Amino acid sequence: MAGAPGVSFPELCSLLASGRAQLFDVRSREEAAAGTIPGAINIPVSELESALQMEPAAFQALYSAQKPKLQDENLIFFCQMGRRGSLATQLAQKLGYIGARNYAGAYREWLEKQG
Repeated sequence: MAGAPGVSFPELCSLLASGRAQLFDVRSREEAAAGTIPGAINIPVSELESALQMEPAAFQALYSAQKPKLQDENLIFFCQMGRRGSLATQLAQKLGYIGARNYAGAYREWLEKQG
């Protein structure tokens, strides 16, 4: 796999505005607590593999969000700079999440453009 399928800043804004994206912040809890993209679910990359294999009820209880389905489109992963988001996207794809995509601009770009 050459790299994770990506999503650009304008595309991300469009998907979020239309409610067609599920965002996952794969940074640490401390990083996410300091600020994240509105609506993102924080699942540190170290927990992601087990989280994506949980029963939906357990996922809901732990992350206060609906577990994504394998066939869901626009499951967008991001981190601070891009590397962990790319790893998370590839991991989700390996587990069968066909709509997993990486927001390579990451939280850094989001802050610059939304700030």
